[in-house]
Amino acid sequence: MSKKIILCPNPDRDRGMKATRAAEKILHEIGFETVVCSPFRDPKEGAFADYDVKPLLQELKDADLLITFGGDGTILHLAKLVALNKIPVLGINMGGLGFVAELEVGELDLLRKLKDWDFQLEQRMMLDVSVIRDGKQIYTNLGLNDAVIREGPISHVIHLKISSDGRHLADIAGDGVIISTPTGSTAYSLSAGGPVVEPVAQTMVVCPICIHNMRFSSYVLSPEHVLTVELERNGRKPVYLFVDESRAFALRSDDKVTVRRSRYTTTLVRLTEKSFCEIFAQKMLPGGLNGEK
Repeated sequence: MSKKIILCPNPDRDRGMKATRAAEKILHEIGFETVVCSPFRDPKEGAFADYDVKPLLQELKDADLLITFGGDGTILHLAKLVALNKIPVLGINMGGLGFVAELEVGELDLLRKLKDWDFQLEQRMMLDVSVIRDGKQIYTNLGLNDAVIREGPISHVIHLKISSDGRHLADIAGDGVIISTPTGSTAYSLSAGGPVVEPVAQTMVVCPICIHNMRFSSYVLSPEHVLTVELERNGRKPVYLFVDESRAFALRSDDKVTVRRSRYTTTLVRLTEKSFCEIFAQKMLPGGLNGEK
């Protein structure tokens, strides 16, 4: 049976669907069926040129692979859906740095390597994030990058108590905290001073944001732990939870946020031999892509 591949272009990145059309042509030449779906709800009319855009949830049920055209944010946006449906993802980078995407837009010809369906798959750890209020779970989400607890639009110091498996780990006074996966270690966590972690590792990084109590910078923990974050002495100050840049969830003073390794993973397709260290050096260190004139 022919393999079915979903093409998910971000219309703000793939203007005129040029990359999508080029990829579609290659995939048809090697005998695959393709369908175009929007990675976002309620796309603007005409954003996908003349493509007949199909509903993503429906098409995921019998797809073999999903290819994104955009930045890492597009993959991040779809990570929960593809993980729940156990569909591997191949990212075509048309954005900025692109640590999760496998190919640059100029490397589309490498899609021919899919022909024999013999390629490496890389499993990326994800986080289950819940909010407990009055003893009941009122919020749950699944994230590939991170869970972020931070102050609202008006800047103020917030106080957080973090425990691991019920034992006290740290008190934070500052702008908040990021709990990230290895994949998320090169995102917000890195900007906040956290460590770079190899993405296939199994760890959780606890990184404070602009702390006032400078007793620690960050923790790298075993994924076996269950982390709990409680709000302390914040009164009516607004505090929010974000999972993978999702819509803000407003926390109350007695809420408990729990974070643990999920049984779900994001599966990424690897077609090149590039190592994470090479990619990081090329894109982030002086003289790499960012250092080029």
